[in-house]
Amino acid sequence: MTIGIVSTGVYIPKHIMTAEEISNLSNLPLEVVKTKMGITQKPIPGPDDHTVAMGIRAAEKALQKGNIDPKTIDLIIYIGEEHKEFPLWTAAIKMQEELGAYHAWGFDVALRCGTTIMAMKVAKSMMESDSSINTVLLAGGYRNSDFIDYTNERTRFMFNLGAGGAAMILKKDHPENIVLESDILTDGSFSEDVVVPVGGTKEPLTSEHLEKGLYRLDVLDPKGMRTRLEQKSMQNFINVIRNALMKSGYTEKDIDYLAILHMKKSAHDFVLHELGLTEEQSIYLSDYGHIGQMDQIISLELAQENGKLKDGDLTILVSAGIGYAWGAVAIQWGKQKGSVGI
Repeated sequence: MTIGIVSTGVYIPKHIMTAEEISNLSNLPLEVVKTKMGITQKPIPGPDDHTVAMGIRAAEKALQKGNIDPKTIDLIIYIGEEHKEFPLWTAAIKMQEELGAYHAWGFDVALRCGTTIMAMKVAKSMMESDSSINTVLLAGGYRNSDFIDYTNERTRFMFNLGAGGAAMILKKDHPENIVLESDILTDGSFSEDVVVPVGGTKEPLTSEHLEKGLYRLDVLDPKGMRTRLEQKSMQNFINVIRNALMKSGYTEKDIDYLAILHMKKSAHDFVLHELGLTEEQSIYLSDYGHIGQMDQIISLELAQENGKLKDGDLTILVSAGIGYAWGAVAIQWGKQKGSVGI
């Protein structure tokens, strides 16, 4: 049995924040924002760009591109963020209704910016074990840029957070864009390093919290987190990629394209160098910033638009999410030998 990607869809808000605006808000030199952080601009939400709404728009594009009748979808997995239209709300069920996927059922998953790769792993396993699940929609939105205080130096590594939606349709025995194996690594020593410190059961939200702006993301132990990440993060990126490749029967020498999240340019270049890849074998998302778990799907679409993917190419999607989680999945891109039309 094979699981293939039928189509993807991306929604990017029209509103943008430029590097100049980030520089002005944060008092960081413009050159640091552009060169070190690697941001020329990033999309930010407009008045109607709510989290789940953006995921629905992306899903509609994926359905249209893949010529998929929503009534043939068996399962919807919401891959967007907890920060959405309403708290305590199952977004996948809203998507089911809005898309007309009346024969599907749905649920939400979360692994921060590692959610898409985790959801692909979950979806593939469910399709392989359940004969009633043949077509799965992964879709969601992201606008965690709402939680950024540009005057808080502790969170400067998150100044790249943007907004957008993305979707992917997976189908059983689809002879194109075959999803191979994946690998996920989590490290709980980082689990409380990056949090919104108020609004949960430990510190219920008050008017004083709102006045002080404490409802935004913060880093509780910036020095300790930096030290531990320097010891582990880049190597964990490489490890999950190599493990996904090994499980799929390949090595890094076989990689044709790397769909990687947006991060500072030096880290991006390090991963490429360690894998023996050139800049042409990836796309640096400097015009998008980091749209969370949507980055990998955005990178795939940009690669197709720029002619960077061809039949038979081995593609790796790789992510990292605060918490901390690293994940990678291998995809054999394009039509496979023996399929109709080859």
